[in-house]
Amino acid sequence: MTAEELSKVIIKGMEEKKASDIVVLDLRGVKNSFTDFFVICSGNSDTQVESISDSIEEVVFRSGNERPWRSEGKNNLQWILMDYVNVVAHIFLKDKRAFYGIEELWGDAKVTRVET
Repeated sequence: MTAEELSKVIIKGMEEKKASDIVVLDLRGVKNSFTDFFVICSGNSDTQVESISDSIEEVVFRSGNERPWRSEGKNNLQWILMDYVNVVAHIFLKDKRAFYGIEELWGDAKVTRVET
């Protein structure tokens, strides 16, 4: 599965659990980037953040038999990072997303907002 296809599958997993403010950062043209895409979303509670993460893992596995290379943040459920190597999914609690401002850190990336 290509990085673009994987991004779309990750978005589907996010949408299944009503994630909000879904954004895709295309990092392929950004110098020194370590992945092709970031897919970022927000959840309203730690329970929703965990559900979104579980949904992404399930949908990606069903679509391409892939599991994340690494996953972090499931202990505190404020920011879960799921690294699929070419695509990294970030699931934030809303206030943590505003605090870290990850979209601003990658200002050179092409940004696509997903309408839900």
